[in-house]
Amino acid sequence: MISFHVSELLRTIRARFDIETLVQRLSPDRGPARSIRPSRSASAKTARRTWNHLIATGPATEADRAAIADDVSLTQAETYGGNIENFAGTVKIPVGIVGPLRMRGVNASGDIHIPLATTEAALVASYGRGVYVATKAGGVQAAVLYEGVIRTPAFRFTDLLHAGMFVDWIEQRSDLAEIAQSTTRHGKLLAIDPVIDNDTVFLICRYSTGDASGQNMVTIATEALCRHIAAACPVPIQSWYIEGNFSGDKKASALGLVTGRGRKVSASVTLPPDLVERHLGTSVQDMLAYGRVANLGALLSGQMGAQAHYANGLAALYIATGQDAACVAESAVGFTRMEARGDDLFCAVTMPNILVGSVGGGTGLPSQSAALRLMGLHGSGHGRALAEVTAALCLCGEISIVAAIAAGHFTRAHEKLARHR
Repeated sequence: MISFHVSELLRTIRARFDIETLVQRLSPDRGPARSIRPSRSASAKTARRTWNHLIATGPATEADRAAIADDVSLTQAETYGGNIENFAGTVKIPVGIVGPLRMRGVNASGDIHIPLATTEAALVASYGRGVYVATKAGGVQAAVLYEGVIRTPAFRFTDLLHAGMFVDWIEQRSDLAEIAQSTTRHGKLLAIDPVIDNDTVFLICRYSTGDASGQNMVTIATEALCRHIAAACPVPIQSWYIEGNFSGDKKASALGLVTGRGRKVSASVTLPPDLVERHLGTSVQDMLAYGRVANLGALLSGQMGAQAHYANGLAALYIATGQDAACVAESAVGFTRMEARGDDLFCAVTMPNILVGSVGGGTGLPSQSAALRLMGLHGSGHGRALAEVTAALCLCGEISIVAAIAAGHFTRAHEKLARHR
């Protein structure tokens, strides 16, 4: 018996196509295509050329051009040159601001307003509610516990013996950190941990990256390291790759959950029962009861960690402040805890893979740098503080959504703010 969802899919396909039409539709089409001329520079000229092509070939209209290639975007075109290829304009995403969030962190201290870029109605309202309650409770304590961005090159050998000889050679070298660090002023190679799988060796190369997120930094440093190893190692290397898909780059992994990739941050706040009842519309006991069910669901479904919705706040903050949004895939891993402390509610998050920077990447673009300046976290010296604020924001989101579901308000809030506004 075919499952319902498969049979429903087949029924839909049969209603749309006969077999001859479907075969023709799915067959390769090797006819010519008018490709966009590639460009590595960002300028008003290249953007206009691209739009002229799109309008001439059919998929775009002048209204589309006006929406994306507006006058402000074209005037600032060169600003985006280091961040984009085939520049065609900018996409405008609504930005909401929550706060201030009172931070009592090792690196982040004071009242901080937080910009969130999102198209999801109810998100800013939810995080704003959590921020308000956490601030009323005295603020969020936070600390960076560990930092290190991983790149994991892989080396192939003829057999296990040669793989072991390679690791022995690596262990005896004292100059590898200096070679890797020769490519950067800010990165430091902290450790190399070899992992052998028969004829293949992965080198877990962990770097500190200063105030930058550091993805490109560690890639370039590891490339220099690997080229030196390939040239100097007496053990014959069959092949090597700059990344062996071991690091957890832009994906959730058990390695990242345990050892961390980026900055590992823990943040907490204790909420008195009157704040929970007055501002969250529920009780400490009801939040704890739902928290137990949510943790069971995470356990039974095999979730990587246990949390409600880190990705919502992370994506909105990353986009607003010029972070690599794809890193949400690994940053949205961690653990949320809610426990009774007398009559109070203790709430905490621990997130091992926060990848943010106050310099580099998209942080220098006009809107993104303005967002970081609003937070007081733009430029050198603020990378760790930004990571603590990021974890604190996620904590506030956890408080708000757990309260909403515990009180039975979750669906009503989304209907009011998203569907019927």
